[in-house]
Amino acid sequence: MKVYLVGGAVRDELLGRPVGERDWVVVGATPQAMLDAGYRQVGKDFPVFLHPETSEEYALARTERKIKPGYHGFEMRFSPDVTLEEDLKRRDLTINAIAKDADGTLIDPCGGLADIEARVLRHVSEAFNEDPVRILRVARFLARFHPLGFSVAPETQARMRAMVAAGEVDALVAERVWQETDRALGEAAPEAWLRLLHDCGALARILPELDALYGVPQPEQWHPEIDTGLHMELVLQAAADLTPEPRIRFAALMHDLGKGRTPRSSWPRHIGHEERSVKLVQEVATRLRVPTDYRELAELAARWHGIAHRAAELRPRTVLKLLESCDAFRRPGRFGELLLAFEADHRGRGGMRQRPYPQAEMLRAAQQKAAAVTLSAADREGLSGEEIGKRLRRRRLAALRAPA
Repeated sequence: MKVYLVGGAVRDELLGRPVGERDWVVVGATPQAMLDAGYRQVGKDFPVFLHPETSEEYALARTERKIKPGYHGFEMRFSPDVTLEEDLKRRDLTINAIAKDADGTLIDPCGGLADIEARVLRHVSEAFNEDPVRILRVARFLARFHPLGFSVAPETQARMRAMVAAGEVDALVAERVWQETDRALGEAAPEAWLRLLHDCGALARILPELDALYGVPQPEQWHPEIDTGLHMELVLQAAADLTPEPRIRFAALMHDLGKGRTPRSSWPRHIGHEERSVKLVQEVATRLRVPTDYRELAELAARWHGIAHRAAELRPRTVLKLLESCDAFRRPGRFGELLLAFEADHRGRGGMRQRPYPQAEMLRAAQQKAAAVTLSAADREGLSGEEIGKRLRRRRLAALRAPA
């Protein structure tokens, strides 16, 4: 029985990145031998074992064979005679198919070391075509490694396009699509994820509401980049500058979906796109089973971004309505997240990545001023709950109207 460190831990060590979880592959063992050695089995589809002391995952070397369409259509074989090279060759990308033995020797049957040096994401073999999740994984890895100079090999991109054309992406389950989307949004360059999925055609299958934005023009006066799809790439780039939080990045990404439903006769204007965007956010969230906190923040970003951008010219009554509708008094932390999504939208335009966004400070100051208003016991005496709310609102409005 031989044990090798494999996958991401080896790759990240070679790239000089922090190593997180470590995965191991075991060659020449049986499930019973692992149990006899004190490992605890946790795998269902194939045997995966937890080390009795470190709890790190140890998987028996295995091969995979596609036997029917879809994400689950695989037959897996594991036995003591499966070699390390066979296990590595079933993996998705060459940079993920490098192993290291106990002496530190690297085993690289797929050319991963050369591709790390060349900064290329390349598929290992024709087996790449068999698993549609690999399209999403390549896009996620590009989002992670793009700042290091990585790009996707042309032949890998061609395979991704062919898989989309063959309908493989249509078999992906909602939970896995969302899992990969959420993880990609948390990477260093999520805009690279969006661009690659659009270019290979997968975005049109898993997030057609976003894909529909490409080719839709906006007024050049406000959007020098013109194309709404490009705007979303720039928004994601700006959001990544502002926050590592995927929830805020998702809200920023979703805010303009309604522009994809604007009649061509109205282009480049998009009157009423905010409410259309809210509806589409709800549809996306339902289909992909997006967590509630993500959905709620995205709905608020879609509905209020246009008004927030005009903060300097808003009447106090409109400012108060915005604050109340965003639940800014009870949830000031979330309101701060919403302001970051607004700022990402503002900066996500051609040549404006570093432009200040004073509107955020205006709205934050307004929230603090109105939140500081309180009612004493005497103020509340003899009033119903509804009447107390009205009086509090009048005083908050007066505070917003008062000169600074």
